[in-house]
Amino acid sequence: MQLEEKIWFWVLGVIPVIFLLFLILQLWKYKTQSKFANKSMLKKLSPNRSIFKSVLKMLVLCFVFFCLAIALVNPKIGTKLETVKREGVDIVFAVDVSKSMLAEDIAPNRLEKSKQLVTQIINNLASDRVGIIAYAGKAFPQLPITTDYSSAKMFLQSMNTDMLSSQGTAINEAIKLARTYYDDDEQTNRVLIIISDGEDHSNVAANVAEEAADEGIRIFTIGVGDIKGGPIPEKRNGIILNYKKDNNGETVITRLDEETLKNIATEANGAYINGSNTNKVVEEIRDILNKMDKKEFEAKQFADFESQFQWFLGAAIFFLFIDIFLLERKTGWLKRLNLFNENL
Repeated sequence: MQLEEKIWFWVLGVIPVIFLLFLILQLWKYKTQSKFANKSMLKKLSPNRSIFKSVLKMLVLCFVFFCLAIALVNPKIGTKLETVKREGVDIVFAVDVSKSMLAEDIAPNRLEKSKQLVTQIINNLASDRVGIIAYAGKAFPQLPITTDYSSAKMFLQSMNTDMLSSQGTAINEAIKLARTYYDDDEQTNRVLIIISDGEDHSNVAANVAEEAADEGIRIFTIGVGDIKGGPIPEKRNGIILNYKKDNNGETVITRLDEETLKNIATEANGAYINGSNTNKVVEEIRDILNKMDKKEFEAKQFADFESQFQWFLGAAIFFLFIDIFLLERKTGWLKRLNLFNENL
């Protein structure tokens, strides 16, 4: 699917304004009517008064603007698939989602910085394929090798430190899982990019990295965090309540372990990159990929797209018709249905 005119999403901003104006109007009506008469008197003076009808009209109007906004954006659906040949590198991103990645020694925190780095790297790719792995005490496949960068970024943004129940940091598990991602035994352009603070609790990652290197996988590590370290915040609704404590009640300080990440990269013919400067990371990864052999592979992509705006425009007109001709007028059949308690 393609969105042709994304700028028109601003029309959706009208909806909260309608909600706000509706609430202000209802509050004004209530105060004004209370000054004029009590509830029982108002019921006699205005028997057809119905808050349900007002709410329904407001919801219908909001839906009209929603459909109108989508129609202006003009979503398009692919109607014709074609097979194209592309050349590129297969890149697997392994993102650390352990609790230590919540440390804020690098803004906004280590995990969000990791997401930013991966997103910017993907934005600068051309025809390479990407896959994503999340890991903490265990590794979990997020996205298999694909050319769909939009899906990759969507899965990436959904990653958080609560997605894996097994805590800790076992980089070796991520490397083992990554080895199953590549589908060509003869492939020489296998790349694994590990984004982590380097706090490896397994102590065997370097050995597993060496085994991966024997299979033609080059591992590049990106360190996020500060070597001076920082505490791990415990939050609720975005508010820091406390910091993680050890068994002695002392605040835990988690530090960027560059040596571990350097050793892993060295064992797998790769390199270590400090992740504090996003532009520098992107440039270094781009230079590395440009120097690698490219694999030719086939990929399917949509060649023709068909506009779908008419369905949303039709829905907007339909609900506008309901608002004007049914909700504004007291038609005979509507009064007989007594939807708004008008026949009391």
